[in-house]
Amino acid sequence: MTTVPNITLNDGRTIPQLGFGVFQIEPDQTAEAVRTALEIGYRHIDTAEMYQNEKGTGEGIRASGLDRDEVYITSKLNNGFHEPDAARRAMDTTLSELGFGQVDLFLIHWPLPTLYDGDFVSTWKVLEEFKRDGRARSIGVSNFQVKHLERLAEECEVVPAVNQIEVHPYFTNEEVRAYGKEHGIVTEAWSPIAQGGVLKDPAIVAIADTAEKTPAQVVLRWHLQRGDIIFPKSTTPSRMKENFEIFDFELGDRDMAAISALHKGEEGRTGPNPDVMDVVPE
Repeated sequence: MTTVPNITLNDGRTIPQLGFGVFQIEPDQTAEAVRTALEIGYRHIDTAEMYQNEKGTGEGIRASGLDRDEVYITSKLNNGFHEPDAARRAMDTTLSELGFGQVDLFLIHWPLPTLYDGDFVSTWKVLEEFKRDGRARSIGVSNFQVKHLERLAEECEVVPAVNQIEVHPYFTNEEVRAYGKEHGIVTEAWSPIAQGGVLKDPAIVAIADTAEKTPAQVVLRWHLQRGDIIFPKSTTPSRMKENFEIFDFELGDRDMAAISALHKGEEGRTGPNPDVMDVVPE
């Protein structure tokens, strides 16, 4: 079976560089999708409170027959629970839904700078509690811009282990990635193929044809060679397997540069800008 590379985080723990994302998978389909992903060889599952499928994630892991410590589990704090006591209750719910006493990584899902009086610092300090008491082995953030990370550095003790942000060839997000690299914060790339938007790009198709790989495999390989963590999502077993088969080829420097050159700036985003994102699920 293919061995997925591990990345060492700033707290000394390791994380598989390729994982399986369950964003937008229906709760009643999640357990089977997770079980199938683990059967293929994935060992990192990325879920979130807002996805409403943590329970199915836990069920799928147990159905796989793997020991808990063989599977890396990430979840994220719901936007409606940034106040400290609410965040503590939310973590209790996450662990209850998953059916495990600990997650490997817990993230603040969005900074929400226009809500909660702009106070994501007190939220982060609660995550520091989770790390101290062992409910989260590692802690990090998601969708944080450089100025948000700088504020944490000024006011908090623990540097985030990861920052999960939108990254793909049409939106390479280099400023945030560079800050992370300089300060020991690993980048996790969500929407790694721009929700499929990059797969018909002529430059990517040409590289894929030459490599005898699919456009999706080429783009996922580009992410890996840049050093980012990725977790493509699919509920189709053949596509899940295809997304896992990206370790038997490499892209040359010219191809890597050609893909990076597809960056479109803000126009390339597929999701919200973190500076104005203010959605709180009911």
